[in-house]
Amino acid sequence: MSKEKSNEIPAFASIQNYINGNFHNPIQDHWIDNYNPSNGEIYGQIPNSSKEDVENAYIAAKSAFPVWSQTTLEERSRILIQISELLEANLQRFAEAESKDNGKPISLAKAIDIPRAASNFRFFGNAITQFASESHESVGQQAVNYTLRQPIGVVGCISPWNLPLYLFTWKIAPAIAAGNCVVAKPSEITPMTAYLLGEICTEAGLPKGVLNIVHGLGTTTGQAIIEHQDIKAISFTGGTATGAHIARVAAPMFKKLSLELGGKNPNIIFADCDYEDMLDTTVRSSFANQGQICLCGSRIFVEASIYEKFKKDFVEKIKDLKVGHPSEASTNIGALVSKPHLEKVKDYIEIAKAEKGIVLCGGNQVTVKGYENGYYLEPTVIEVPNDECRVNQEEIFGPIVTIMPFNTEDEVLQMANKVKYGLSATLWTNNLKRTMRMSHQLQAGIVWVNTWMMRDLRTPFGGVKASGVGREGGFEALRFFTEAKNVCIKY
Repeated sequence: MSKEKSNEIPAFASIQNYINGNFHNPIQDHWIDNYNPSNGEIYGQIPNSSKEDVENAYIAAKSAFPVWSQTTLEERSRILIQISELLEANLQRFAEAESKDNGKPISLAKAIDIPRAASNFRFFGNAITQFASESHESVGQQAVNYTLRQPIGVVGCISPWNLPLYLFTWKIAPAIAAGNCVVAKPSEITPMTAYLLGEICTEAGLPKGVLNIVHGLGTTTGQAIIEHQDIKAISFTGGTATGAHIARVAAPMFKKLSLELGGKNPNIIFADCDYEDMLDTTVRSSFANQGQICLCGSRIFVEASIYEKFKKDFVEKIKDLKVGHPSEASTNIGALVSKPHLEKVKDYIEIAKAEKGIVLCGGNQVTVKGYENGYYLEPTVIEVPNDECRVNQEEIFGPIVTIMPFNTEDEVLQMANKVKYGLSATLWTNNLKRTMRMSHQLQAGIVWVNTWMMRDLRTPFGGVKASGVGREGGFEALRFFTEAKNVCIKY
C-alpha cells in the first residue's frame, strides 16, 4: 500500500516502511504510538517491524546491489546531489516535522539539522568521485601492487533520536555513495523525517532497493538487522550499552562494525581564554538541543582564578534562556524527547543533591501554557563537590551541566580523563604550548580549541574507550563501507 506525498504533516500521522521504493505496512500489523514531546500527545503510529519486514528489506537490497554497485561514480554522485537539493527545497517541511517529532526548537532544525542532512548527501556525492586507492611499484621484483576498494554489499544503518535526519543521513549517504545497498532503522522515537526521506529518494531517482527504511523497536527491528547473517556491516550511533550488545551479537558473524556511542565530555576553561567568546559558546555547548547531543560539554572545569566570575556570569546567561514550545522563534530550550527520558534526567538532579551538589539554577520541570503535558525542563547548572560523583561520571544526555574549579593543568587533565568515555573535549586557552600538550593528552576522539561543534565533513569523527569503535566522516566513512583488496601483478 502506498501513500501520496503531502505538503504538510497531518495532525495524526501514521507512517509506513519504505522497501524496494514503495511504502508498506508491517507484515504482522504491529504498531507503536508516536508522541509529540511538546504536548505529550500521541500524534501518529509507526510500524514495529518484524524479522519478516527486515528480510523483505534485505531481499530488496540484495536484488538492487549488483546493478547499483556497478553504477558509475558520476551517476551515483548525481543522484546523491539531487537528494541534497530536494532536501533543501523542502527545508521548511522537514524542519517542522523534525521539531514536532523531536521537541527541538524549529529554529535549530531549520538552521542546523536539515541543512546538515542535505550537506551529508552533497558531500559524499562529491567525495566518492575523489576517493582514490593506493598503488605500489615493487621495482626489484618487477611487480606492481594496487588496492581495490569494493562495496561490501548489504549494510545496516541504525541511528538515534537526538539528531534524527542529520545522523541518519550521515550513515546512509556514504554507504550508498560507495555502492552498497542499505537496510536502515531510524529511532522509533523520532521516525518522521526518515519516513519523508523515502519520498525524496524516490523523487531523486534513487533505484528501488538501494535504500530501505524499516521502523520499529531496537529489541525487535534493530535486533533483526544486527543478527541477520547476510547484512555484512553495521553502522550504529546510540548508547554505549546498546553498542556493547551489538558488538556481542555481531562479533561471531565477523561483521564490520562502526559504533558511535556515549560521551561525558569535558569543557576546560583557562583564565587566559577569550572570555566573552568562551562564555557565549559554553552556553551553546551546554544546552544546544536541550543538551541532547553526544558532543555537549557536560562537565565544565574552570581555572580557580576566574571560577567565581564564571559561575556568576554563566548562571546569569542560563537564567535568560527561554524554555518554550518548539515552534516559537524565541524558544531557546524546547521539549525533551520523551516522558521516560524527562524522568531519567530529573532523577539525576535528585542524585546530584544527594551527593551534596548545589543546584545553582534550574532543576525544575516547566509548564508551558497551552502545552501543560509537554516534556519541558529548566536548563540546570550543578556545582559538584568532586569529579567522582555520579552526575560527573554518567551520561545524562539532557539540559544539565556540572561545574567545578581546578588549579593546575595536570589536575584538570586527570579529572577530564577519569571517565569511561572519550568522545570529545573542549579546551579554552590562548597558550599555544598548553594547547599542544593537552590536545595530545586528552583522551578523546575530537578536541576543539577555542570553539565547539565546528565541523569539517572531511575529518574523522568518533571516540575512544566506551565512546565507540571506528570512525565516520570523510574518506574514513568510505573506507568503512568498502573492503580493501590487494592485487599484485608481476610484469
